[in-house]
Amino acid sequence: MKRSPRISFTSLGCPKALVDSERIITRLRAEGYELAREHADADLAIVNTCGFLDSAQAESLAAIGAALAENGKVVVTGCMGAEPEKITAAHPNVLAVTGPQQYESVIEAVHRAVPPQHDPYSDLIPPQGIKLTPRHYAYLKISEGCNNRCTFCIIPRLRGDLVSRPAAEVLREAERLVDAGVKELLVISQDTSAYGVDLKYAASKWKGEDVRAKFVDLARALGEFGVWVRLHYVYPYPHVDDVIPLMADGKVLPYLDIPFQHASPSVLKRMKRPAAQEETLSRIERWRTICPALTIRSTFIVGFPGETEEDFSQLLEGLGKAELDRVGCFRYEPVAGAVANDLAAAVPEAVKEERWKRLMQLQQEISAKRLKRKVGSRERVIIDDINPPGSSPGIAKGRSKGDAPGIDGCVFVQSRRPLRVGEIATVKIERADAYDLHGTVVGY
Repeated sequence: MKRSPRISFTSLGCPKALVDSERIITRLRAEGYELAREHADADLAIVNTCGFLDSAQAESLAAIGAALAENGKVVVTGCMGAEPEKITAAHPNVLAVTGPQQYESVIEAVHRAVPPQHDPYSDLIPPQGIKLTPRHYAYLKISEGCNNRCTFCIIPRLRGDLVSRPAAEVLREAERLVDAGVKELLVISQDTSAYGVDLKYAASKWKGEDVRAKFVDLARALGEFGVWVRLHYVYPYPHVDDVIPLMADGKVLPYLDIPFQHASPSVLKRMKRPAAQEETLSRIERWRTICPALTIRSTFIVGFPGETEEDFSQLLEGLGKAELDRVGCFRYEPVAGAVANDLAAAVPEAVKEERWKRLMQLQQEISAKRLKRKVGSRERVIIDDINPPGSSPGIAKGRSKGDAPGIDGCVFVQSRRPLRVGEIATVKIERADAYDLHGTVVGY
C-alpha cells in the first residue's frame, strides 16, 4: 500500500500567521496528507512567512533557503508572499508563492506538486481542526486586515482592510475548542477593538439569541464558556472602557494588550496614533480603580524617524507614570513601503540601541516593583511545562492570569503531587524577580 504524502511546515511571525498555518494544515490533514517534523522527511515543504519588518523578511528568506536545501520542493505563503518578487529574486526555484490568507492557492500548489492519495473525509481530523499550540490553549482569530493607517506599518497593504467574522461563527469555533479541552482562548486580530465595524455591528444568532459583532458583546459571550479569555491587540478606542467591568466580574481575564507605541505627542502624530497622553494615563488609572487585578501589556517603538531626545524623555516619563506591567520594545526598522521612512530624518542605529537599553532598564525596574507586590498573594496558574530546562527537579512552569504565552513572564511552581500540563492550580507566591514569579501550590 502506497504511503500518504508527507508535508513539512515552517510557520513564522505572529499568532495571526500561526492561525493561518493551522487552517492550511487542517485542510491538508483532511485530505490525507501526513505531517513530517523535518523537511528532509517530507515530500514537500511549506513556509509561512512574515513580512512586517526587514529583519522578519530576512528570517523568512533564510527559512525558505533552509527548506530548499533540505527538501527541494517548497511552497511559500504568508505576508511576505504579497511581494513575491522579493522571494523569487532570492529563491527562484520555489514552486509557488502566495499571499496571506490565500489558503486555496496554497492547497492548489500542494496538489500540483504532490497530489493527494484519496478523497478527503471529515472524520480524519478532530472537530476543532489541527492546532499548533499545546492542547490547553488556542488562538481565536476574529477578523482579518486593518483599517488603521499607522505610518510605520504595512500590514493593511499585505492583508487588506478589516474583515470581521460574524459573532456566531466565532462562538461556534470557540465552543469546538472548549469541547476539545482548551482552557484558554487568546483572542487575536490586527485590531481587536475594531471588531465588527465593517459589519456595522450586525447581530447573528447564537443559541437562539442575537449577538452583535461588537468587541464588548463578543467578549461577554466568550466569557460564558467558563474558560480563560485573553484579549490581544486592543487599539485604545474609547469603547475599550466598557470591557473593564467584565474583567472585574471575572468574565474575561483582567488583561489588556494595548500597543501604545509612544508617549510623545509629536511622535504619535507622525505615527498616526492617538496622542492624548494625559487622557491615556487617566484611563489607565480608571481601569485599575474598576479592576485592581488588571495587567496591562504594551509595546513601544524607539528611534522612530525624527524622534528627539526630548521625545524619548517624554516616553520614559510616561512609562514611569503609567507603570505598565508588561512591555515590549522595538527599535524602528525602515520597512520598505512604510510612509514613516520619509517623514523625518532617520535616527542613528547607535542612538536607537542606547534608547532601547534605557527603556528596557526602566521597565525592568517597574516590572520588578509590580511583581514584588504579588508576593504573599494566591494566584490561579495554568501549567504549561513540567520540569522545564534549567529548573530544579519537581518544578513546573505556568502562567498567571496576567501572563500570555510566549511574550510575558512565567510562574515557577513547586507542588506536593505531580502536576499535569493544562491543569490550573492555586499557587501561593513566595518570591518575585524582574519578570517571573515563584511559588508553591496550595490548591488544585
